[in-house]
Amino acid sequence: MPTEILMPALSPTMEEGTLAKWLVKEGDTVASGDILAEIETDKATMEFEAVDEGTIGKILIAEGSEGVKVNTPIAVLLEEGESASDIAATPAKAAEAPKPAAESSGPTAEAAPAGGSETTAAPAPAAPAAADGSRVFATPLARRIAADKGLDLAQIKGSGPHGRIVKADVENATAAPAEKAAPAAAEAPAAAAAPAAMPTGPAAAQVMKMYEGRAYEEVKLDGMRKTVAARLTEAKQTIPHFYLRRDIKLDALLKFRSQLNKQLEARGVKLSVNDFIIKACALALQSVPDANAVWAGDRILKLTPSDVAVAVAIEGGLFTPVLKDAEMKSLSALSAEMKDLATRARNKKLAPHEYVGGSFAISNLGMYGIDNFDAVINPPHGAILAVGAGVKKPVVGADGELTLATVMSVTLSVDHRVIDGALGAELLQAIVENLENPMVMLA
Repeated sequence: MPTEILMPALSPTMEEGTLAKWLVKEGDTVASGDILAEIETDKATMEFEAVDEGTIGKILIAEGSEGVKVNTPIAVLLEEGESASDIAATPAKAAEAPKPAAESSGPTAEAAPAGGSETTAAPAPAAPAAADGSRVFATPLARRIAADKGLDLAQIKGSGPHGRIVKADVENATAAPAEKAAPAAAEAPAAAAAPAAMPTGPAAAQVMKMYEGRAYEEVKLDGMRKTVAARLTEAKQTIPHFYLRRDIKLDALLKFRSQLNKQLEARGVKLSVNDFIIKACALALQSVPDANAVWAGDRILKLTPSDVAVAVAIEGGLFTPVLKDAEMKSLSALSAEMKDLATRARNKKLAPHEYVGGSFAISNLGMYGIDNFDAVINPPHGAILAVGAGVKKPVVGADGELTLATVMSVTLSVDHRVIDGALGAELLQAIVENLENPMVMLA
C-alpha cells in the first residue's frame, strides 16, 4: 500500500508552509534520514527528512506552492514491489497546489515540535490488529526490524499514515513486550485544531472599498507576519496585562562596562548594556523564584532555571531566541551567545528549540531612541521587560543635591494570572538593584 508523505509541522506555531524546493524527483529511491525538500515555515526555511525508505511514486504538491496546510499529502512513497499503478486516486484536497491562505482571523494553533525524521506525519488512527490473519500494513524496514527483534507486528500500533507501522514504531517497541508496545509517536498529541475564529476588524474587501481611488500598495502577509498578528491578538485578548514602571540609574553600570570592555578587548569581547540587562533579569528570577513562572492553561509552571528570551527584530517580523540557564553564564558567554542567536535569527536559521520556551522576555527599543513603551507578553511567559533609552536627566542625589545622571526607563508587563502586583514589584526591584549595582552580578 503506497504511503502518503504529509506536510510536517516543523515549528511550534506552524499551521501551513511553503514547499520551497523539492530535492528529490519521481522515481528516486530514498532512505530514512534523506532530505526530501526545503520547507518555509512561519519562522525559517528548514530541511524535511524522510522517515522511511522507498521510491518517490508521485509528487502531489509542486515546489513553490504556498499555504500548504500541515498534514496535507505532498507526495506518495512506494515500498518494494509497488509501482505507480498502485497509487490510489489523488484526494481532492491534494489535486492542485494550494492557494495562499486567507488572513489569519484567530490565534495560531500550537503544534507539537518534532525533531529530525519524526516530523514526516502526525499520528493517524491505528489499523486494527490482524487477528483474522489479514494483512498488517508496515513498511519494509519496519518489518525487517520487527523480525530481528522478534516483535509481533499485529500487536504494534502504527503512527504512519492510515495506521501504517514505520521504523520508529518498532524501535520504540523494543523496550516492552509486543502486546503492550505503543510507539512514542502515537502518544504525542496531534496538532491542535484551530480555535474558533476571533474578530480582528473589518474584512479586507471592506477596507479596500474605503480606499477606492487612492493609490496604495498591497503587501502580502507571509507566514511570519500572520503568526505574529495571531499570537499578539491572542495575547492582548486573553492575557490580563498590568504594567509596572521604574527608572534605573545607569552611571555605575556604564562605568563598570567601560572598564570590563577595556580588559576584554584583547579577547575580542565587547559587552553591551543589553548583556547586563539579560544577566540582571536572569538573577532577579532566581531571587524571586515565584515570578519565574508561565501560564499553562489550568495551572502555573514554576521554572527552576532562568531561561530568558530576547526579542530580535528581523525583516517582516521578529524572533524571541531563548538564552537557557542565563543565571549560570558569564557576561561574556551571554554576549557571544546573544550575538550568535541574533545573527542566525536575522538569517532565519534558528531551530525551533532555540526560540521556544523561556518564562520571561526582554524587548529593548532603547537603541532606536524610544524613551519608554509597553511590550505585549509573549505567551505562555509570565512577564516581559520593555527597555527604553538611557538619557541624561536631572536627579536628586543621595546628599539631596541636584545632579545629572543617565536614566533608563523600563516597564514590566505582567500576566496577572501568574504574577500578582506585589510579586511583580519585587521582581522589578530585584532587576533595578542588579543594574544599579552591577558588580553584585559577578559575585
